[in-house]
Amino acid sequence: MTMDGKVTTRAFTPVDFTSREDKQHLFQQRASADAVIIGHSTLKRDNVRLGVPEDLRQARIKRGQTPAPLRVIVSNAGKIDNQLRIFKADPEKTGPILIFSTKRMPRQLRSALREKATVHLSKTRDVDLTEMLQILKRDHKVRRVVCEGGPTLFRSMLEHGLIDELNLTIAPYLFGGADATTLTGLSKEFLSASVHCVMTNMRIAGDECFLTYRISRNR
Repeated sequence: MTMDGKVTTRAFTPVDFTSREDKQHLFQQRASADAVIIGHSTLKRDNVRLGVPEDLRQARIKRGQTPAPLRVIVSNAGKIDNQLRIFKADPEKTGPILIFSTKRMPRQLRSALREKATVHLSKTRDVDLTEMLQILKRDHKVRRVVCEGGPTLFRSMLEHGLIDELNLTIAPYLFGGADATTLTGLSKEFLSASVHCVMTNMRIAGDECFLTYRISRNR
């Protein structure tokens, strides 16, 4: 995020204001996981494949992991474009796709998406994030999950006590403006309870600061 706490612009443009070092840091976090989770709005905006570079794929194989982590899309309404880049990537290189949505997903999309992903639809209005993680653990042997956002998904997982660690890069920019999204979204409401973070690591590279926080459960 920028020094004034913004993770994107008012126009929700893709995040491209950080260095190559930060992007490599992101790939390393992604490669460390059994599954990578992303909200549909962020996926649609950034249109990423959620893959990992070849050297990190080989490192995963040497550690006894699959070549790539599972790629998990979360969407309450389920209006997912099946032509996004994530659906066009080779799953053997970039990992299988799972979609967690609800019965609100339009019926005409279900068949098309099921051809490209494993689709879980709940009867609740919004995806039950706790149940989602339980399914990933039970059915897919997932132990470590990386959530790549966006802010709405991060905020929801944070409020449900589902975040253990926060990796945060401070970029040397100031955006300003009340309408630019922050780490926990655009909502002007306070979190349901304040969240205490304990810094476990800090590293400076160039003009960027890489921070790691442990999320305290005692709040």
